[in-house]
Amino acid sequence: MRMLQHLRESTRCLIGTWVKIPALETVELLARAGFDFVVADMEHSPMTLESTYRAVVVAQGLGMHALVRVPDAGGSHLQRVLDIGADGILVPHVTGREDAERAMNGMLFPPSGGRGLGTTSRAGTWGLDSTADYVRRGNEETLRIPQLEDLSALEQVTEILDTPGLNAAFLGMGDLTMSTGLAADDPLLQRHADELLSAARARDLPVGTACRDAAAARAAAERGFSFVMIGNDAGIFGNAAAEIRRNAVISHP
Repeated sequence: MRMLQHLRESTRCLIGTWVKIPALETVELLARAGFDFVVADMEHSPMTLESTYRAVVVAQGLGMHALVRVPDAGGSHLQRVLDIGADGILVPHVTGREDAERAMNGMLFPPSGGRGLGTTSRAGTWGLDSTADYVRRGNEETLRIPQLEDLSALEQVTEILDTPGLNAAFLGMGDLTMSTGLAADDPLLQRHADELLSAARARDLPVGTACRDAAAARAAAERGFSFVMIGNDAGIFGNAAAEIRRNAVISHP
């Protein structure tokens, strides 16, 4: 089952995390821990196209869904990441309808968009599947997710969500607070978040976000978010290591 179908059929919020460490062992550990999905982060980490490819393959092979956040909204990575066979793509800093249309165009096959045909890629099972199946999966089963993390995007939320081909959205509260100088719990940002969730619900679109910890993730799920990333692999390891060191105060006899 692809992640888009899982989101549509699930009665609970899906839990994932960011992958920033280009190592397969951590991806395997996240799968063993029971995460529903991971997001390979090509925007804010050393993840290359090759390490992202390997993370996607391992994650999916171990039963997790695998999304990829591309480096920017320019579109240069969309084709190759889609042909990796990822469950979907997060496009950062989609600031308005024009950005959303450009991103969707790069992720949809003609006549709906301009994605090129790559049937001999992993997404096409290296040419073993028919062209029709490859195109159908790309158009009908792939998540195409704009990250709304600028105030201008939230002010145009209905126009962005009505972009043809868009089938999910993501609220990026971190960059939103940075760019506005407002706290995450500021009434203005909370009102925009509620408007996003309401507009998405009316269009039957899942909405995701990122949280620092499990308590915040539970609150996001209760609020109506369909998928949530908690922390990231580097932070999970670093915080656990720091906690062990803090508690390991050993004195000489």
